Amino acid sequence: MYKYDEVDFRLVRERVEQFRSQTQRYLAGELSEEEFRPLRLMNGLYIQRHAPMLRVAIPYGHFSSLQMRKLAHIARTYDRGYGHFTTRQNIQFNWPELARVPDILAELADVEMHAIQTSGNCVRNTTTDAFAGVAADELIDGRAYCEIIRQWSTLHPEFAYLPRKFKIAVSGSTDDRAATQVHDIGLHVVRNDAGEVGFRVLVGGGLGRTPIVGKVVREFLPPQHLLTYLDAVLRVYNRYGRRDNKYKARIKILVQAMTVEAFAAKVEDEWLHLKDGPSTLSDADVAYYASFFTDPAYETLAANPAGFTDKLAEPAFARWVERNTRAHKRAGYRSVVLSLKKTGVPPGDITADQMDAVADMADRFGFGEIRSAHEQNLILPDVKESELYTVWQLAREHGFATPNIGLLTDIICCPGGDFCDLANARSIPVAEAIQRKFDDLDYLFDLGDIDCNFSGCMNACGHHHIGNIGILGVDKNGQEWYQITLGGSQGNYTAIGKVIGPSFAQADVPAAFEKIMTLYVEQRQDGEHFIETVRRIGLDPFKERVYAKSH
Repeated sequence: MYKYDEVDFRLVRERVEQFRSQTQRYLAGELSEEEFRPLRLMNGLYIQRHAPMLRVAIPYGHFSSLQMRKLAHIARTYDRGYGHFTTRQNIQFNWPELARVPDILAELADVEMHAIQTSGNCVRNTTTDAFAGVAADELIDGRAYCEIIRQWSTLHPEFAYLPRKFKIAVSGSTDDRAATQVHDIGLHVVRNDAGEVGFRVLVGGGLGRTPIVGKVVREFLPPQHLLTYLDAVLRVYNRYGRRDNKYKARIKILVQAMTVEAFAAKVEDEWLHLKDGPSTLSDADVAYYASFFTDPAYETLAANPAGFTDKLAEPAFARWVERNTRAHKRAGYRSVVLSLKKTGVPPGDITADQMDAVADMADRFGFGEIRSAHEQNLILPDVKESELYTVWQLAREHGFATPNIGLLTDIICCPGGDFCDLANARSIPVAEAIQRKFDDLDYLFDLGDIDCNFSGCMNACGHHHIGNIGILGVDKNGQEWYQITLGGSQGNYTAIGKVIGPSFAQADVPAAFEKIMTLYVEQRQDGEHFIETVRRIGLDPFKERVYAKSH
């Protein structure tokens, strides 16, 4: 993991004290709400429906057992004993007292954490594949470049007040697990005909009110030019992006208005002034940051040891291994996904006691490292296969062993109207109702891989547009209704789902899901996944089934 140096420590601590003074002045009536708003947003603090919400950065979703224990302490001491992991790989605390937020930030600084640029019109937390560094299909470990981007973008004086928030994602594997195609900038590692590794650069992706899949502006960017090219993209956006209408201020709208060809041409023109300049990355620069992400002290192990394979005779364990573990680049190891999607628990929520349990498991069965995934689950990246059975037993004890990763009940879900001021509808109780409807694990396994994503409003924090099944909370005359989309997907073949028809009352959503699943089971061929069946037969059969009147 990247470790702070003296400059990092000083910068973060000075920011904490600045915000402490700003908060005190606001509470004393010396700063107006309008004056305080940009200051708190620069420190990750929102005012939600019931209380402030603090969003803490977890850079590229990579953190330590020590940091997890600090998050548990904060949940107990300053909140209501839990936190919420988001699709941005960050964690949010929903109930802090405003006057004590500077104390939280000071405690975070003790373990090399902060909330800087987790909100506001700036470059937000750069995200990546939660399996970076351990994935079997990885071309390069993208975390070093994520850290380079983080340092370049943090408090960048030129990009501190962009037209709108800005998000960058990096994928270092052949299979894009970072949703790079729906980010303002997506960087997908590729290998050119000469065998060199570089970045395919996509610009103008995003969800929200106007969902758009990003467009390729450069097929191959040599890594040494990463920062100068990002500078060029941000400069063009900063100059031409709209500031008169926040709904049209994202870079995706600018790219659409200009055309991707015209936008790319302007970037190339700007890059002429930057290319090979001071921000060009040397081999030594990359090696320095890569040195923080070297392999831990792996043992030389045989794959599939006898004790592990013998335990696979136990069906419940075998089911968990199939869904909740992933292949590792080193023989004898696997990565374990700890499900935060147990039925009856809001997706992504975790208690302070559970945080401590994860930290203990990371120390005991790995190298003290934890990952947060944009699917709102946690990952132990380096677990010996010989210890998987014990890990599974502990995961069951602490509520992490639901074998539903990638299945229908592994729902990506924003906090919705229970917490967020912007939400049109509650998402948590509807997600729970769907989970209860499909709580039969045998049936769930038979349905196979299905991405279900849920957003409480058009801001699309739950990424509903790219769910195989998406749900959007909408307002109808002050009532909560739910719109269903089908056909969305993420990864290498990202697609935006389409609305199947009129929205549903809350009580009717689970029944609509049941009709969709029943038709899928009837129509699938040769072991098709749900999304494959949808693409083959189209939406009309699903519309007819869902909206058919019962007799």
